[in-house]
Amino acid sequence: MIKVRFPDGNELSYDDGITPFEIAEKISPSLARDILSVEYNDEIIETKTKLFIDGNIKFLKWNDKQGKKAFWHSTAHLLAQVILDLYPNSKLTIGPPIENGFYYDVDFQNSTFSENDFSKIENKMIEEARKDHCFEMREISNSDALSYYEKQKNEYKCELIKGLGNEKITFCDHANFTDLCKGGHIPSTKFIKSVKLLNTAGAYWRGDENNKQLTRIYGISFPKEKLLKEYLQLLQEAKKRDHRLLGKQLGLFTFSKNVGLGLPLWLPEGTELRSRLEGFLKDAQKKAGYEMVITPHIGNKKLYVQSGHYDKYGESTFFPIKTPKEDEEFLLKPMNCPHHCEIYSSRKWSYKDLPVRYAEFGTVYRYEQSGELHGLTRVRGFTQDDAHIFCTQDQLLDEFTKVIDLVLYVFKSLGFDEFTAQISLRDVENTDKYIGSDEVWNLAENAILEAAKSKNLNYRTEYGEAAFYGPKLDFMVKDALNREWQLGTIQVDYNLPERFDLTFKNKNNEDERPVMIHRAPFGSLERFIAILIEHTAGVFPLWLSTNQITLISVGEKHRNYTEKVLNLLEKDEIRASADFRNETVSKKILEAEKKKTHIMGIIGDKEIEKNEVTIRLRGGNLVGSFKLDTLSAYISKKINESREINLNI
Repeated sequence: MIKVRFPDGNELSYDDGITPFEIAEKISPSLARDILSVEYNDEIIETKTKLFIDGNIKFLKWNDKQGKKAFWHSTAHLLAQVILDLYPNSKLTIGPPIENGFYYDVDFQNSTFSENDFSKIENKMIEEARKDHCFEMREISNSDALSYYEKQKNEYKCELIKGLGNEKITFCDHANFTDLCKGGHIPSTKFIKSVKLLNTAGAYWRGDENNKQLTRIYGISFPKEKLLKEYLQLLQEAKKRDHRLLGKQLGLFTFSKNVGLGLPLWLPEGTELRSRLEGFLKDAQKKAGYEMVITPHIGNKKLYVQSGHYDKYGESTFFPIKTPKEDEEFLLKPMNCPHHCEIYSSRKWSYKDLPVRYAEFGTVYRYEQSGELHGLTRVRGFTQDDAHIFCTQDQLLDEFTKVIDLVLYVFKSLGFDEFTAQISLRDVENTDKYIGSDEVWNLAENAILEAAKSKNLNYRTEYGEAAFYGPKLDFMVKDALNREWQLGTIQVDYNLPERFDLTFKNKNNEDERPVMIHRAPFGSLERFIAILIEHTAGVFPLWLSTNQITLISVGEKHRNYTEKVLNLLEKDEIRASADFRNETVSKKILEAEKKKTHIMGIIGDKEIEKNEVTIRLRGGNLVGSFKLDTLSAYISKKINESREINLNI
């Protein structure tokens, strides 16, 4: 008999060899019909997998993240089957699930393939799905697996198999199709009711530009046709909100091939936006006791070797910069934290001096593959709102919770109201990739858990997602399209203080290591602004907007009065502009709406006669007329209402 524990803590005994499907059927036939996959002892398995050991079970349905993953993983197999049916000379490589859907990389060799073929592939996939093919896992020896793909002359799969070494090798079969796979499928193809292939892209085999470029086919699938229609509507809205499109429309940023791929150029409007975001956070940090520092854009390679970053990120850094001096090499800065450690170590510290909080808007550089670059969300040079806190062990919990307060303040001020927290801990089964002893990791992990509980955060725990030097707390924010983004990260680190021999004198006048906290509420300004653009559709909160009010002069004879109002607003530090063009008022309003202006002030004969301005809000709401001596107060009130102004730190 085996003991199976359920999420509610209930525990039941079953015969050895029982399957998750049979367990679900004993509970409820409707439950058994709905489950797509199963999590057993933190491993995703099939509903037909026989169980022989005690464990924790969780049934995965469509609404579960891992349930969707199994669904899309299985659909990738279905796509691969159809590709081979329609293009028998093609060679399959890999086809994983992704955040929304799946992809498969294919070498079509001499076959002609384009997005015009999507329709026939989709129809064939649905035709095969209706045949109710079961997904069956089986183990196979290394030699037999190699033999199978050697006969197909598929060098890609052979390379993958050779790279597995002594690992267990499994195949997944359905219909007449077999694929190399580790598992995690839905019971059968009948669950797949709708499929949409979205686009294609070039992808180098294993991400190496020296390898052959393959065709990557992206797709998504659903258990109901209605869900696909809703998703496609969401995609259309996402296209309208694409930060690359709106960034160009609003004149925020641009890119130049002459400057280099992945290196954004900020235009005047975008530079103002960045500056205001920086100023907003600098003001909050100053209240919280942070001190601003500046570090260079390059650093000696030895610095990053000492910190451990070169070993972990060496492949994603730009090549070292050699100097005339022998054995001297510099790197474009990949991280700010080693520099802040050096600033801390430049003087002696007492426990009375701590905590020390250094903050910097520091630009760092990573070499992203050209195929991975995407607008502002994946770039090669980006500015982090980085800060590092050096504190005593006794101060850790208080400092960590204050950082949580700061992150929440940022979210509220910028309209990110829906979020969850993710506590990223070690992969306890594979600790080799982490720096530091079990003792310090336990201290760090417990501190994060206690801080999250003390702030009553809605959090989940993810094992294996920690940074190599310490556990972290990430905030997962939902945008207006219900997409989830990782924004804001806080990390506890006992390892860099050890590597850099950082100390302070404790109460006994003995050297003691400080605890280090890494934090970045924005993450990177580039990525944060991209997400903010798409979340707001370019309609930034009024306090952040470059242009808070546009004055619309009805005609040329109203210019002098409009200029008088403009000067008044600017004197009261309200960002205003005026439209004096020889156009109709309706056209000027339309232009202001396109520029995402929140407030429009109409000025004509009536307004001049009464010494007023008529206020119209974005979207058509006519508020009414305001005397000049009350106009600034009204706009200032609207600005303050658009921003959460209380920071409890």
